[in-house]
Amino acid sequence: QVQLVESGGGLVQPGGSLRLSCAPSGSIFRISAMGWYRQAPGKERELVAAIGVGGTTRYADSVKGRFTISRDNAKNTVYLRMNSLNPEDTAVYYCNAGSMTTRDNISYYPGTSWGQGTQVTVSS
Repeated sequence: QVQLVESGGGLVQPGGSLRLSCAPSGSIFRISAMGWYRQAPGKERELVAAIGVGGTTRYADSVKGRFTISRDNAKNTVYLRMNSLNPEDTAVYYCNAGSMTTRDNISYYPGTSWGQGTQVTVSS
């Protein structure tokens, strides 16, 4: 069972920025694609961004140009830099260790382990 611990959430004003971090336990990080999901109240969990082992990335249309996913293999950590935040970005954000295919299009397949998530609230 992979343990995932997210951090970096908080309260931010519209237009502000945050950086989320996630460091999975064990040695799975180096062989896993990583994804960031979010779930707002009353809504389904959705994929926000994903990054493959080699650095290939995929973003939801709603965050393209504002969010950047990155990974530091030396630190076994994946990051989500979020700029120009707006109230619609308010949600609990979760990271996930999964897999990615890039043959026809970039697809991320989540693993079964989830952390507790980190709350992001965008409000004035």
